[in-house]
Amino acid sequence: MNSGYTSVPFKAERGLSEINGIGKFSSAGVVLEFESKLLGMFGGEVKEIRVSLDEILDVKFRKGLFKIGSSIQLRLKNFSKVSELPNEGGKIKLKIKREDFALAQEAVERLSKELEHHRAGLPPAQTSVSSLFGNTSDLETSDLDTKELDD
Repeated sequence: MNSGYTSVPFKAERGLSEINGIGKFSSAGVVLEFESKLLGMFGGEVKEIRVSLDEILDVKFRKGLFKIGSSIQLRLKNFSKVSELPNEGGKIKLKIKREDFALAQEAVERLSKELEHHRAGLPPAQTSVSSLFGNTSDLETSDLDTKELDD
């Protein structure tokens, strides 16, 4: 396995189309490569969608029953990006085969940690000046003497 990313095969559905693909989960985000087949027979072109960490709202791993029916669910901040992908109610749902259970679980755990680190690196939305500079009550200021400036 490449240490830069984790590849997870997935399936999804969109109307009468069956989608087969590979999700590549990395510290930069997720790349989904997939092919859609109408009625499971007529294949289309392979598409690639890139989703950066900034675009991901959250990611969850659903275990299913006895590793059957497990899935990865991604929610994004931008609906236009969601509409490009197979989704159910605004959530991108990637169905995982039983044999890929551990791989998918690891990929989601790594991506969740990357999201936490990414968000922690950003400054808070509103930071007060006093919290930036600490307790400023001990500092003394003096009035500027205008005679000193004239000289």
